[in-house]
Amino acid sequence: MAKRDFYEILGVAKSATEDEIKKAYRKLAMKYHPDRNPDSKDAEEKFKEVKEAYEMLTNPEKREAYDRYGHAGVDPNAGGGGFGGGAGGFGDAFGDIFGDIFGGGGRGRSQGPQVYRGADLRYNLEITLEQAAHGFDTTIRVPSWDKCDTCNGSGAKPGTSPVTCSTCAGHGQVRMQQGFFSIQQTCPKCHGTGKIIPEPCAACSGQGRIKRNKTLEVKIPVGIDNGMRIRSSGNGEPGTNGGPSGDLYVEIHIKPHQVFQREGDDLHCEMPISFAKAALGGEIEVPTLSGKVSFTIPEGTQSGKTFRLKGKGIKGVRSGFAGDLFCHVAVETPVKLTDKQKDLLRDFEKSTTEGGNKHSPQTKTWRDKVKDFFE
Repeated sequence: MAKRDFYEILGVAKSATEDEIKKAYRKLAMKYHPDRNPDSKDAEEKFKEVKEAYEMLTNPEKREAYDRYGHAGVDPNAGGGGFGGGAGGFGDAFGDIFGDIFGGGGRGRSQGPQVYRGADLRYNLEITLEQAAHGFDTTIRVPSWDKCDTCNGSGAKPGTSPVTCSTCAGHGQVRMQQGFFSIQQTCPKCHGTGKIIPEPCAACSGQGRIKRNKTLEVKIPVGIDNGMRIRSSGNGEPGTNGGPSGDLYVEIHIKPHQVFQREGDDLHCEMPISFAKAALGGEIEVPTLSGKVSFTIPEGTQSGKTFRLKGKGIKGVRSGFAGDLFCHVAVETPVKLTDKQKDLLRDFEKSTTEGGNKHSPQTKTWRDKVKDFFE
């Protein structure tokens, strides 16, 4: 009996992509699976037919030959085989189906030691507020893994060599089969390397690498803030089986400052002034991260008043201009007065009291509120 067209069997067009062929195959394989049709010889034959079509059309060379010459261009027995654990059985068929789901490769794909990317590392760097505001270059020392000089990275004792793992035949992976399920796992004996080291190198204990400290240059950008991270590509843990190294993240921690508190790109500071300066007003001098500046406060300035110095904050990493400096006035009550100073203050208090409420508008407002409350 003439064989049916492979594309017709799967119900796909000749231009179908590999993903479309896989999708069609999964659907038909589940439909005609013998476990779902235990007494149907017809389902068994259709399952074989579907599997053969899938194997031919997912192999680029066989598909090309089939497209050019039809069934004559391919081996008619390529898709044959009984139902068992051997080649062409249900294990291989459903390894193709479930391999994509569980991350394993299908039949006919090359298998080798699994490659893993190295882990990322974090380095905590403590800096001052001034350093954060202006930026600077620094060096840090971080632990790193280097190739063992004794065994040249092989992990084996000098004069010996690693041998192919007998459990996975050097693939680094093994296939666990339960019924028609076939799941691929990392080899438990060689842990995915595909090699066994009978005599480990004494210098590195068979790891092929040793831990050393290395010095890295780090550029701290202007305006960096607390908690931000700087990425140093490829300076994390090295990968396994030739995999890429991870990255190093330098996390910034800014020390508390004696004068300023930072909020984003703005700075805040408390500015104590004398009672006389608050009452009379005048010029005062305040610090900034770029030097001292002077400005004039008006007479009658109250404690808690805030003055804004535009552009005297920090220019953030992503900002086009600097933030502001907010100076919060704290009127300081004089202490340890002499008798003469006390007498002068008593005279002053008497004179302001005799002058009525005009000298103490906040006191009058507060008294009026208290009076209204009790009445």
